[in-house]
Amino acid sequence: MNKNVVVGVTGGIAVYKTCELVSRLVKAGYGVKVVMTEHAKEFVTPLTFETLSKNAVICDMFAPKPHFEVEHISLAKWAGAYVIAPATANVIAKIAGGVADDMLTTSFMATEAVRIVCPAMNTQMYRDEATQKNLQTLKDHGVRILEPGVGRLACGDVGVGRMEEPEEIFRYVDEVLTPNPDFRGKRVLVTAGGTEEDIDGVRFIGNRSSGKMGVAIAEAVMERGGEVTFVYGKISVPLPKGVKAVHVVSTQDMYDAVLKEMEDCDVIIKSAAPADYRVKEKFTSKIKSDTLTLELVKNPDIAKAVGEKKGNRILVAFAAETDNLLLNAQQKLFKKNADIVVANDVTEPGAGFNSDTNIATLLYADGRMECLPMMDKRELADVILDAVKSV
Repeated sequence: MNKNVVVGVTGGIAVYKTCELVSRLVKAGYGVKVVMTEHAKEFVTPLTFETLSKNAVICDMFAPKPHFEVEHISLAKWAGAYVIAPATANVIAKIAGGVADDMLTTSFMATEAVRIVCPAMNTQMYRDEATQKNLQTLKDHGVRILEPGVGRLACGDVGVGRMEEPEEIFRYVDEVLTPNPDFRGKRVLVTAGGTEEDIDGVRFIGNRSSGKMGVAIAEAVMERGGEVTFVYGKISVPLPKGVKAVHVVSTQDMYDAVLKEMEDCDVIIKSAAPADYRVKEKFTSKIKSDTLTLELVKNPDIAKAVGEKKGNRILVAFAAETDNLLLNAQQKLFKKNADIVVANDVTEPGAGFNSDTNIATLLYADGRMECLPMMDKRELADVILDAVKSV
């Protein structure tokens, strides 16, 4: 689930409430970008929202850009949810009528994200037949309306028209984008992919790891509200969006990165396949001899080093084996001081490197064992996170 929220701000006195909404979204880990109409800037300055969102506020469709992009389209694609708060009668009428004459209305109409409108206006304006018709049109088009509350309005009247409170708007958006926030507040380090050990200037020792399992785990953590530090080597799939990405090449690079980054993390999930050996003496130039003998030396053991330093952190290690699966996985569980080992036989169809599925057995430090059927790696990622929660 996309964790980015665009907040559209229109010209109404309730703009001050939107500051709290943006702050709540950012504190919950969402990426937030604010779009303001020209009238909205009469109530709150763009600098306020830039400070709260930690992103530049977008106001002008035709402002100069440092690099080319169709901004209203890129913004529409970036969003997982698009919230207009406050939504005046004017902007509601424009959207309902298909009018797109500024950045807010254009990007709102162009997005495929969840669209949420929070009306705020005088009671009579809200009850007016035209406004009610426009709101119904938006509902018919799949736009979600958070109805205004009843109370004293800025004009002095008492009645319906108060924009829904920021905490309620946040709660609604949060439930849409993060229905199961059980990893909120957790920082998870995920390793993924294979490492490369240079032989000469053009060749290296590596493996067939694709990084698919690590990407699936990172996405699952973020969907459940957590933060991810993603330490990755050679992968064949796109990086997960929203992670702190740390790219490495060799096993030593990954060792150094993991030991550094784990200090700020609560859980370490080592789904990468780092090379166990490296060439003792690397050649600087391309080797052109007819025969070649290489002397290999053992690389540092990342999981063991993490296990020795983990303290109260939870360590999940992976055991990709070709024989004696459970025996080897059990030994790894204790030798690495891991809390969970995810074991799989890479020779089984549907469980090897570069596959979209996996067949795993979970071994726990407390003696539990859970044999799982073949499943999609994204599904397995959630099973692993459930296991982490049970430790």
